[in-house]
Amino acid sequence: MSKLTKVAKGRECTVNLYPYCEHNPETVVLAHAPCEDKCMSKKSPDWWGAYACYTCHMILDGQQKSDIPQEELFRCHMRGVYRTLKMIIEEGLL
Repeated sequence: MSKLTKVAKGRECTVNLYPYCEHNPETVVLAHAPCEDKCMSKKSPDWWGAYACYTCHMILDGQQKSDIPQEELFRCHMRGVYRTLKMIIEEGLL
């Protein structure tokens, strides 16, 4: 587990899938975003992810249903990646 994965818990969800986001920092994990490096058995690098609460992460992974279109899920995930990158760069974690 990398430093970026470890520090996710206790953070605010940066994905914020309305109205599903639970806004519970205790359930936040690093949700790896799609990229060229990602394949069936390999995740994206830890710096290419967003802090997501349990529910947002489950929806992004397709393990929980929602009425949010795929394009909007991708947009929210990318917005979350930007917000997360901004935080970790400002904190000197990356």
